[in-house]
Amino acid sequence: MKPAESATFAFSRVARGRDLPPPAPHLIDIALLDLYYELPNLGHDSLLHIIAGVAHEIRPLLEAAGLSLRVISFEVRKRGMIPEPPGGRFGIYIGTGGPGHIDPRHNDGLAPWSQGVREDGAWERRARRLFAAILADPEAAMIGICHSFGVLCNWLEAARPTLRGLEKGGKSLGIQQNHLTDEGCAHPWFGRFLGGLAEGRRLSVTDSRLFDLIPNGMPLASGMTVIAHEVTRDGACGDALTMLELARDGGGVMPRFLAVNHHPEVFDAALQRRLVEERLAEGPVPDDWLEERARIIDSLVDPVIGRRIRLTSRMTLVDPLRFHIFRQVRRRTELLGRSSPLHEDQVLASSLLV
Repeated sequence: MKPAESATFAFSRVARGRDLPPPAPHLIDIALLDLYYELPNLGHDSLLHIIAGVAHEIRPLLEAAGLSLRVISFEVRKRGMIPEPPGGRFGIYIGTGGPGHIDPRHNDGLAPWSQGVREDGAWERRARRLFAAILADPEAAMIGICHSFGVLCNWLEAARPTLRGLEKGGKSLGIQQNHLTDEGCAHPWFGRFLGGLAEGRRLSVTDSRLFDLIPNGMPLASGMTVIAHEVTRDGACGDALTMLELARDGGGVMPRFLAVNHHPEVFDAALQRRLVEERLAEGPVPDDWLEERARIIDSLVDPVIGRRIRLTSRMTLVDPLRFHIFRQVRRRTELLGRSSPLHEDQVLASSLLV
């Protein structure tokens, strides 16, 4: 169930080159890199709802400026559609989760980790050029989620994808915990939320992943920061990397390029139920997929878990996304010769109320 289009929110899907709509001065385009390989998922449409929610939040300001947010979703893995680099129509990029092995060359459609995905990885080279362009552009922003996190780690050679074995309980599914590193606790953005986290530095996350990303021991490039690791079944801080900041905004507080190995877009139980119902209405889905989604939704109903998951979503996705959308709206408004009452620093000020 995609959110309804309105005067301030629109959506377009690119599965072939001719599907790409032209840019327009009144449209602020956001690139959504869809890595789900056209398989059943809730993450893609959850992200659309989050962006539509931001459009609704600032609707009076968008209407006054004659602007609208438009999400353009690119089918990356199955159709090879990659958005153009920053500097033109796009200033914000979001990478989704997805099935299969992190390295596309291992997805033959037969191995258990392939999860039905068969790909040659031809898209990966162009995606890496895009990531490099985003990283190099101080005005561009990206958030990579779950499978995108792994793709980014592979590109950076920062961590190797490792199938979760029986010693780790197999697939990491449902509500889990991440452990903020010392650098994560000292971070000018994530450190603001420490008072609301369990045990001072542990955040609850919604997980659905087959692979851990294990650091290779090499130092990260300058400006990159490890924000969190997994928490193992015995409650210890584990070896798998789960949050990585690739670059920070020029103001020194908000991440500009962030990658997380969980699903911060999944936090609203009612929305997830509606999305499942919509997906079922479209046709049958695998029983295990449906059972896993029902388990996650049931967990989100718990008021304590729900509050913790919403806090994680706010700090790792929703507020960073709001910050960068507010900036794009402000800049476009000013480019059109109008003053803007909206400023991205309003997001930073509201975070201090946590």
